[in-house]
Amino acid sequence: MAVLRCTLTLLLLTLVLGVNKAKSQSFIGVNYGQVADNLPSPAATAKLLQSTSIQKVRLYGSDPAIIKALANTGIGIVIGTANGDIPALASDPNFAKTWVNANIVAYYPSSKIILINVGNEVIMSGDNNLISQLLPAMQNVKNALDAASLGDKVKVSTVHSMALLKQSEPPSSGCFDPSFGDVLKGLLAFNNANGSPFAINPYPYFAYRSDPRPETLAFCLFQPNSGRVDANTKIKYMNMFDAQQVDAVRSALNAMGFKNVEIVVAETGWPYKGDSDEVGPSIENAKAYNGNLIAHLRSMVGTPLMPGNSVDTYLFALYDEDLKPGPTSERSFGIFKSDLTMIYDIGLSQSSQTPVETPAMPKTPVTPSSQPKKAAWCVPRAGVSDAELQASLDYACGHGIDCSPIQPGGACFEPNTIASHAAYAMNLFYQTAGRNPWNCDFSQTAMLSSNNPSYNGCTYPGGST
Repeated sequence: MAVLRCTLTLLLLTLVLGVNKAKSQSFIGVNYGQVADNLPSPAATAKLLQSTSIQKVRLYGSDPAIIKALANTGIGIVIGTANGDIPALASDPNFAKTWVNANIVAYYPSSKIILINVGNEVIMSGDNNLISQLLPAMQNVKNALDAASLGDKVKVSTVHSMALLKQSEPPSSGCFDPSFGDVLKGLLAFNNANGSPFAINPYPYFAYRSDPRPETLAFCLFQPNSGRVDANTKIKYMNMFDAQQVDAVRSALNAMGFKNVEIVVAETGWPYKGDSDEVGPSIENAKAYNGNLIAHLRSMVGTPLMPGNSVDTYLFALYDEDLKPGPTSERSFGIFKSDLTMIYDIGLSQSSQTPVETPAMPKTPVTPSSQPKKAAWCVPRAGVSDAELQASLDYACGHGIDCSPIQPGGACFEPNTIASHAAYAMNLFYQTAGRNPWNCDFSQTAMLSSNNPSYNGCTYPGGST
């Protein structure tokens, strides 16, 4: 019986870890803007998305051709109402019902619509009339969904600019501008009551543009840097996304009493091209930001204030939008060209899951002669900083290995330290990538060892070299 119980336990654990791994890509989304005259057909776009690990698509409207094309793909769809529709949605429940019937009920459930964003960055529009009607519009849309028995399946929210924050540094002091306090309280009470997310548009690119120093660029691109310490919590942040972009918002929500409201990153990205006087746009920077962001999300490390969980993040953008006004960078956020080929590879392809090569994680071969002859495990070198180990952890977990054992509840989660989690991930990457010495390099932060690092119920896979 003991053997049977052990076998069943192992089987259950395998199933649980398998489910976790299957869901590991669910947080990767993309924005599908249409301010362009050269976009591929919706059908071609649907096939492209199915060939990637992208699981969600955010539309800025409710284009029926796109919604139909995404039917039966399993891809989650976020649709939006125009800011101009808010007055009618707020004042006329029948208009809201008609809108929901035409844009949701007509396609659901074949088209997996998961969220409706009522307007975009309305509070920062400066239109007080529109701002005052935002919450009533959201309530009427929610009531229309309830009437169609979809209220628990399709959520309702709105998207906010990061400019709502009065303070974001250090992250623990994050707070909203008090002049928007009453409006935000109403919207957040709606989010809280209905289980809908607080959606934000963070762009570290703009932070770098206003402070174009090399150390700021590395902090924005998830590359090795000295980090920034939150003087209040003593937490050292190693990238802008976690710090001023996510945890500052978490602190602001907590300060208003809404600790249970989920954060969603509705837009984030980096332009690959710009005008001669623009600082920051380049293929190298865009690939580093988006690629390292994806690796960070896939690692499931989370942020210091939200560990062990990756926020749903929608990359900006699927394609360039050549009709947008402004500088060249505004038209150069695309990941794919209109001919469906990649502008740059950030490992989104399901078939290849191509590793992202960035300055953050070069692969320098290590000669076998420098390692113990009977080495079997890959472990961190002594004296390596948490920043370097975090980069190694993100890289390993972002490239095809199962890091669920170092997530909360996993057999190797404790001790909950970067060093311990990185050690497990680096070893697993080495064991699954072919057990070549260069698979245990990680920018010379790791080494091979003949000592088995397994402990208690945490087993490190190993093998002879």
